[in-house]
Amino acid sequence: MKSKRYITSIVILSALFVVAGSNVASAHCDTMDGPVVKAARDALESGNVNLVLVWVQEKDANEIIATFNKTRDVRQLSPEAKELADYWFFETLVRLHRAGEGAPYTGLKPAGSEQSPAVPAADKALEDEKLNPLLKFLTDAIENGTTEQYNGVIERKNYDVNDIEAGRDYVRHYVEYVHYVEWLYENATETSEGHY
Repeated sequence: MKSKRYITSIVILSALFVVAGSNVASAHCDTMDGPVVKAARDALESGNVNLVLVWVQEKDANEIIATFNKTRDVRQLSPEAKELADYWFFETLVRLHRAGEGAPYTGLKPAGSEQSPAVPAADKALEDEKLNPLLKFLTDAIENGTTEQYNGVIERKNYDVNDIEAGRDYVRHYVEYVHYVEWLYENATETSEGHY
């Protein structure tokens, strides 16, 4: 029983990774504490542009290299120039990164503006090189979400057939439950191409 639950959780976790992968750039890579800006800071401090070239497509490499070199020159002028040049570099890098994913650039978001707790949990797993806490976090979220959807249907299942409103309430919860399960399954069996 526990083994079956674990396998089911892994399948559903795969779905969440695919979904998260498609949304990470919109909710994480455009934040001031996200991985793209972190790589940009490291590149500027070390002088190694290769640290950021991995975040853009090959066709955008020359623009990033030129922007990097201009930023490195301008940041020498004053603390104010450094701040402005760095921000310009961050914006250029994030804009091109998002364009490479086919996503719009809507500006840099402040540090800590991440809305989903899944992204920091995913990053922490990589940082600590420990997957089990992330698997438990996601398994619990999936189990809680599925249980809530399921219970919403079960609680309404035995409605009075002469109570049309109660029947409609049941149908609404049933449809939401089935769509939720279908969404998890479909995302678990698809790949997330075009996002990196």
